[in-house]
Amino acid sequence: MKKLLSICAVILGIALFTAMRADEPGEFKFEKETQDFGKIPQGKPVSYDFKFTNIGDQPIIITSVESTCGCTVPKYTSTPIKKGEVGVISVTYNAANAGSFTKPLTIKSNAKTPVKYLYIKGEVVTSSSK
Repeated sequence: MKKLLSICAVILGIALFTAMRADEPGEFKFEKETQDFGKIPQGKPVSYDFKFTNIGDQPIIITSVESTCGCTVPKYTSTPIKKGEVGVISVTYNAANAGSFTKPLTIKSNAKTPVKYLYIKGEVVTSSSK
């Protein structure tokens, strides 16, 4: 009888522990994390959509996407992205100044990695240097 009670207690403990374990937080899986625009003409804005899938169990809620300057404007999916769903972070870069550039985007969310970075890069060329 004591063995039976001990076995039941162990099984009950395992079941309770498993039930209490929280689901895994949402997790980003991006198609790519850096977009190289190559050579782009000065004065012509360029855009790119960073697409991602939530491979975690919980929905991902993006709280902000920030750029380092006003020349880079991000937009993002503002609704929760459930497990297996796809979200988009769109970025537009205004190629105002000639020269090479690398711009980070900082994503803040409730995901497994709460702060994530994406990058855009390229070279802005004037019409005379094409």
